[in-house]
Amino acid sequence: MSLQVAAQINSFLAAIVLLTAFAMLMQRRVYGLIHLFTWQGLFLSINTAIVGYVANRHHLYISSILTLSLKVILLPYILHMLIIKLKIHKEVETVVNSSFTMFIGIALVIFSYYLTAPVTELSTSITRSTLAVALATVMIGLLMMITRRHAVTQIIGFLAMENGLFFAATSATYGMPLVVELGVALDVLIAAFIFGIFFFHIHTTFDSLDVDQMARLKEGD
Repeated sequence: MSLQVAAQINSFLAAIVLLTAFAMLMQRRVYGLIHLFTWQGLFLSINTAIVGYVANRHHLYISSILTLSLKVILLPYILHMLIIKLKIHKEVETVVNSSFTMFIGIALVIFSYYLTAPVTELSTSITRSTLAVALATVMIGLLMMITRRHAVTQIIGFLAMENGLFFAATSATYGMPLVVELGVALDVLIAAFIFGIFFFHIHTTFDSLDVDQMARLKEGD
């Protein structure tokens, strides 16, 4: 595979990752969010394997397998079981309307390209064009955490933001050291289990995971 072809494939996958981030931002149903998160993890896994092949970084193959196992299989399964246990089937409410949220997302993408332009011009890696997309994915994940009222969807936003950070590490430096990646993967997995237990206890106690209702309970106290 030539460097030019690899760069084109990398840019194409980056565009799909950004598209899934926007789709997650606009998605109103929890099941849809989980499916989009799964697809985003799959594209990240494929992109990591391609970068590892072209850059001859064998540890990226392990990172690709970890991403596939954790973010395509295990975490979506945990999230599915969580929403089944909590009986979450209704549409998720947002703090602001969808049109304004989309406008903010587009503005964040433009800002990301502007912010990473000096780095992109100086970089010689095949992934230099995807650094802006990675930063935009992080910001869109953060935006999803801010604009969603439901605690579960905020956690999916957090996981999407972590996807963007992983994508940025792959784009900027061809990946982090393997020990660091294993530690981050373990931390994310443990966090998913803790969040699941935490949400289950909140739902059992208050019969809701709407953060606004929790805030009103605190104000009432």
